[in-house]
Amino acid sequence: MSITLTAQDIQTLRIAGWGAISLMSAAGAAGSAHKVATEGSIALTSATGQVGHVLAKAPKGVKYGKTVAALADQVLPALTASMSLLQQQDPAEADNFRRTVTVALEAATRNQKGRPSPTLTEMARKITEALDAA
Repeated sequence: MSITLTAQDIQTLRIAGWGAISLMSAAGAAGSAHKVATEGSIALTSATGQVGHVLAKAPKGVKYGKTVAALADQVLPALTASMSLLQQQDPAEADNFRRTVTVALEAATRNQKGRPSPTLTEMARKITEALDAA
């Protein structure tokens, strides 16, 4: 099934995917934020299907704010909106988007020595909750 995405839909998907990585990076321990961002970005740009085409580029001109809370205020609703949009048009692409973001979260936390920090774990939970809210 083919889906039709407006420019706003594409921007929402990009804010959701790339913003999730930014949230994880912000929650990373000192010195690990770069690794978190790198691993998460690789996962996003490795996506396939329509989602892969959209997430191949980061959103342009987005100002996330100066705090993690301001970033979350934009990203978490965008994750839920993205899932709703994709579920309405193509449930397979909705699953693809969810799996892509989930893999990015796992990749972002994988580089931690031992277990991920409680902060990363909690941020991943919030992102997953936003994905599942649709």
